[in-house]
Amino acid sequence: MPAGSSAPIVAGMTAGNDLLILIPSAGASRRMGRRDKCLEMVSGEPALRRAARLALSVSAHVRVSLPAGGPRLAGRQQALAGLAVGVLSVPDAGEGMAASLRAGARAALMQSASGMMILLPDMPEIDEDDIRGLAETFARSPNRPLRAASADGIAGHPVILPKDLLGALALLSGDRGARDILLQHPATLQPLAGNRATLDLDTVEDWDRWRTSLR
Repeated sequence: MPAGSSAPIVAGMTAGNDLLILIPSAGASRRMGRRDKCLEMVSGEPALRRAARLALSVSAHVRVSLPAGGPRLAGRQQALAGLAVGVLSVPDAGEGMAASLRAGARAALMQSASGMMILLPDMPEIDEDDIRGLAETFARSPNRPLRAASADGIAGHPVILPKDLLGALALLSGDRGARDILLQHPATLQPLAGNRATLDLDTVEDWDRWRTSLR
């Protein structure tokens, strides 16, 4: 689906939800060697596809940032085949996470979204109930950031930034993500079960250890 387009309403979607969900997937996965963390299998499907499918069950407005070219692009496009997501092509993806966040924030501003959730594709234990719960909490208090946390209160992801902070997000640079914004505008923490809000897998060893832990 072209950039900026909207997905249709699907069964189970949070009522009245105009939250945009961004899945930042434009990075090079350099720490994975020849493997691509976006294509690691989680419950029988690529991690990127799973994240997009779960996001679509919660919001009509799901955007996935992808690199404008390079060896990772084709596989990620294939993983999204048939899903009604909006793709944001990021020509400056080599800059780091900020490039994806800028693209997502601009899409959210164009949509006049109430806010933007940042849903990382390399967090395999985040599930639909987690995403929906965060979206529903944010809908009740849409004027301040909301951030998932581990059961013992360690801040993690997903993160939701309200519309008043999207302008600052659209001006980010470098690879620090939204950390500086969250330092200036502390988020309300919403604990999730266990450590699923802090379990992100960036290396082959991370993925292999996680799979071993499931046995």
